Amino acid sequence: MPRSLFGFVFLIGRHHQIAIAALSIVLFLAGTAPLEVQRRIINAATNGTPYQAILILVLAYLGLVLLEGLTKLMLNIYRGWIGEVAVRWLRKSALATSERSAEGPLDAIAEGVQLSIIIAEAEPVGGFVGTSISEPLLQAGILVAVGGYLIFLQPLMALAVAVVFLPQIGFVPLMQSAINRRVETKITVMRHVSQSMVQHVVTNDALDAQDDRVERLFSLNMSVYRIKFTMNFMMNLMTQLGYAGIFALGGYYVVTGRTEIGTVVAFISGLSKIRDPWGELVDWYRDLRVTQVKYAMIRDASTAARLQEMVEDTAAADALEA
Repeated sequence: MPRSLFGFVFLIGRHHQIAIAALSIVLFLAGTAPLEVQRRIINAATNGTPYQAILILVLAYLGLVLLEGLTKLMLNIYRGWIGEVAVRWLRKSALATSERSAEGPLDAIAEGVQLSIIIAEAEPVGGFVGTSISEPLLQAGILVAVGGYLIFLQPLMALAVAVVFLPQIGFVPLMQSAINRRVETKITVMRHVSQSMVQHVVTNDALDAQDDRVERLFSLNMSVYRIKFTMNFMMNLMTQLGYAGIFALGGYYVVTGRTEIGTVVAFISGLSKIRDPWGELVDWYRDLRVTQVKYAMIRDASTAARLQEMVEDTAAADALEA
C-alpha cells in the first residue's frame, strides 16, 4: 500500500479523479447564475416590469436549477462508484492475506485486525477516495465564485459576511485534532475486541476485559459527539451572525437608497450558498484528518502482515536448506 492516503487515492484511479474534478469545476462555475437570475426577478417585480419578462426569468431560473441538480446527481453517483471500488480493493487485499497464509494460519491478533479492517475500517477509508479531490475543489470553487459575485454586488456587505467565517479557521482545526486522537484510540480498542472474539476465550477475566472495552468505546464515542456537535453549534452561530449583519447593513442601504432590495435578497441567498459549501469543506477536512489516521493504521497492519510473511518464508527456506 502507498505511504500516504493520497497515494492510495491516485493508485485507485487518477483518470477518474480528473473526470470528477472536471465535473466539479463545471458545477461551481454555474453556481452563481441562479443568484443573478433571482436578483433580476426581484428587481423586475419591484420595478413594474411586464409579467411576461418575469415569467421568462423564472423559467430560466428553473432551467439553471435543473441543470445544476442533474450535474450534481451525476457527480455524486460517479464519486460513490469510485469509493466502492476502493472499498472492494481494501477488503480483497485484507482477504488475500489469509489466502497467502493458508498453510500457516494467522494468529489471533492478526486475524482480529483483519476482521476489523474488512468489516469496519475499509468502508470509511474507501468512501473517502471518491470525494478526496472533487469535494474540496467543488466547495472551494463555490465559495470563490459566490464570494466574488457578492463582492461585485456590494463590497462592504461581503466583507461583513467574510468576517463571520474567520473565527472558524481557528477553532475547527483544534477541535478536529481532539477528535482524531479519540478516533485512533477507538480503532485500537475495536481491534482488541475483534482479537478477543477470534480467540474464543470465555473466562471471567476475558469477559470483563471485553466489557471494559465496550464501556471505553461508549466513552470515546460520546466524547467525539460532544466535540463534533459543539463545533457545529459554533459554526451555526457564526452563520446567524452573518445573516444579522446582512439584515442590518442591507436594511440601512435600502432605506438610504444606496442599493436595491434585490441585492439584499441575493446576499441572503448567497450566504446560504456559502454556508453549505463551507460546512461541506469543514466536513471534508474532518473526514480527511480522520481517514488519514484510519488509512495509516490499515497500512501499518498490512506492512506488519507482509513482514511476518517474509519472516515465515525465510524460516521455511532455512529449514529446507538445513
